[in-house]
Amino acid sequence: MDAQTAGRRMTELLGLATPPVAVSFTATAPPGLPRVSRPGPAGCAYWKQAAEGAAFYTEAADHHNCPVGAYTHGVALPPERARDLEGVVGTMVGLQYIRMEEVAALPRRAEPFRFAVYAPLPLTALPPDVVLVRGRARQIMLVAEAALAAGLAGDGAAMGRPACAMIPAVLGAPGGVTSLGCIGNRVYTGLGDDELYFAIPGPRVGDVASKLEAVLRANRELESYHRERRASL
Repeated sequence: MDAQTAGRRMTELLGLATPPVAVSFTATAPPGLPRVSRPGPAGCAYWKQAAEGAAFYTEAADHHNCPVGAYTHGVALPPERARDLEGVVGTMVGLQYIRMEEVAALPRRAEPFRFAVYAPLPLTALPPDVVLVRGRARQIMLVAEAALAAGLAGDGAAMGRPACAMIPAVLGAPGGVTSLGCIGNRVYTGLGDDELYFAIPGPRVGDVASKLEAVLRANRELESYHRERRASL
């Protein structure tokens, strides 16, 4: 199943409010796609634009406004922006939001950043490197079960802050990743209090979508079984 079909299938079967987002990292600017009209306040803000129907690419400078996101994506920061990163991290540590030793352990893209392409998965023109599914807890539960059924390794503990770290985490792992998001992401994307993410390795999104219908059917039947059992006990 190709990525576009997988995007349509997942959106319909899960009843997602917005389609999954395809993220692709490229060495050159993709022909036929515009550069984002202006730099966003954070890299995750581009996820929202893509989920709302836009397809575009970004350059490294378009990620300078979010020093933490720039770090996780492998964006080389100019000196003044690097000082911003130190300031943001210092503030987080001072607030006891994060420990300094956690910073060095954050997932980070190994390759230098050149261009990133964002698009709704049903409309993506490029094979995605990562697919981001946004949904309520039940929807994300079903995606995670479909990923496991497709043979992706279990994702273990859900990731927390920062939300953007799930992208390099998926690029370097054999399975999907559940992310609880972070407060910055919730501000910049409008992520609801009842929503979270599941990130899928792009090359495997068709496999996950193919398993989704069986997972949904099994959950419907098991829900009926458990409700009847609860009533009888």
